[in-house]
Amino acid sequence: MIALTLAELAAVTGGELSEVADPQARVTGPVVIDSRKVEAGSLFAAFRGEQVDGHDYAERAVAAGAVAVLAERPVGVPAVVVPDAQRALGLIGRAVVERAKGARLVALTGSAGKTSTKDLIAQLLVRLGPTVATEGSLNNELGFPLTATRAEEDTRHLVLEMGARHKGDIAYLCELARPSIGLVLNVGSAHLGEFGSKEGIAQAKGELVESLPADGTAVLNADDPLVRAMADRTRAKVVLFGESSKADVRAQDVRLDSTGRPSFTLTTPAGSAPVRLRLYGEHHVSNALAAAAVAMELGLSVDDTAAALGEAGALSRWRMEVVDRADGVTVVNDAYNANPESMRAALRALATMGGRGPERRRTWAVLGEMRELGEESLDEHDAIGRLAVRLDVTKLVAVGGREAACMELGARNEGSWGEESVLVSDADAAVELLRDQLRPGDVVLVKASRSVGLERVAEALLADGAAQ
Repeated sequence: MIALTLAELAAVTGGELSEVADPQARVTGPVVIDSRKVEAGSLFAAFRGEQVDGHDYAERAVAAGAVAVLAERPVGVPAVVVPDAQRALGLIGRAVVERAKGARLVALTGSAGKTSTKDLIAQLLVRLGPTVATEGSLNNELGFPLTATRAEEDTRHLVLEMGARHKGDIAYLCELARPSIGLVLNVGSAHLGEFGSKEGIAQAKGELVESLPADGTAVLNADDPLVRAMADRTRAKVVLFGESSKADVRAQDVRLDSTGRPSFTLTTPAGSAPVRLRLYGEHHVSNALAAAAVAMELGLSVDDTAAALGEAGALSRWRMEVVDRADGVTVVNDAYNANPESMRAALRALATMGGRGPERRRTWAVLGEMRELGEESLDEHDAIGRLAVRLDVTKLVAVGGREAACMELGARNEGSWGEESVLVSDADAAVELLRDQLRPGDVVLVKASRSVGLERVAEALLADGAAQ
């Protein structure tokens, strides 16, 4: 973090100093909201949650090395006391970004693929200079400024992932740190229950391109009509990516190998180069194109972009993590989150990994509920169940309640013999079923919305493999 004194933090946030002996004491970072992550020089931001009040850990944080606490009341140790800690944290993030004068801000949003694409962009841009990117998927009003405060004086690129659950969320984040490059990946069904329609989601996602300055760049998906239409909502230069012939940065000759890893020819106005990804699933082609468009806009050559894409790996947990057990069972842990678009992509990747012909491997799709789909929820779950059968997945294991039951029923209605699917109540029941029926060489996909917690299934299967 670019150092700020406690006096400067009070001025930035409109707060008051409490129990502070030296207003010139400097916070050198990081800013944390978990007292267990405090380091020497930290600022501990205390938040009141449903179960835990961070103010109760103020003394512990200072004892661990925090210079002070960002708090909403005096806490008996050095503190910057503010009316609203969340708003104050955002203001601190903005102050740090303003001091990182040499940094270019890249912001991205979309209904699916944000974190994977953010990780790709970061791995490309580091070739051009020091790069700070959102950790994991900390893309909300807390995670966004926490990332921004990690900027240093020599930071050249700041890559910020933006999520939206309500209209105005992205506009607010752009007020805190105005990007010069804005990337919109897609408009899907995630949070459909909140926004009511895909058009409503597009309206919210488009707040990003509306925030761009006239000398900025909007990077838009040419293959998504709702995203492509955002070109009319920005003053900035527009760069299109995708497989469409209208795309400035596009993929040609897309192929998948027997493990589901894509390769393609990266085609741009500056030339072409072959790309072979280490990531699994054809959906990563679009993510790679988006990352390439951003990186080349910032000065990376076509050849270096292609090489960096080929070397890039998955940095964030539980996103198409592929592990082979000693007995030949392959576990694909994609349990971090799920929506209809990402479910379809994961199922297609599973089908590819299973292969065809006499060497075909048995494939298992262990799928839980997709949350926040509103009135479309039952129809979307039914469609996923039917797709699993159409893709010839050996068996769908639907985990959970009403929505999971609808998914399983869709598979049963689509199937021929009634053996393509089964419904189980929870993760433990799924693990028990798999332990009983898995055979060497099988491929198991695990995926659901984050709150379902299906990563426990993948972790149990991998623990079984390690114990063999």
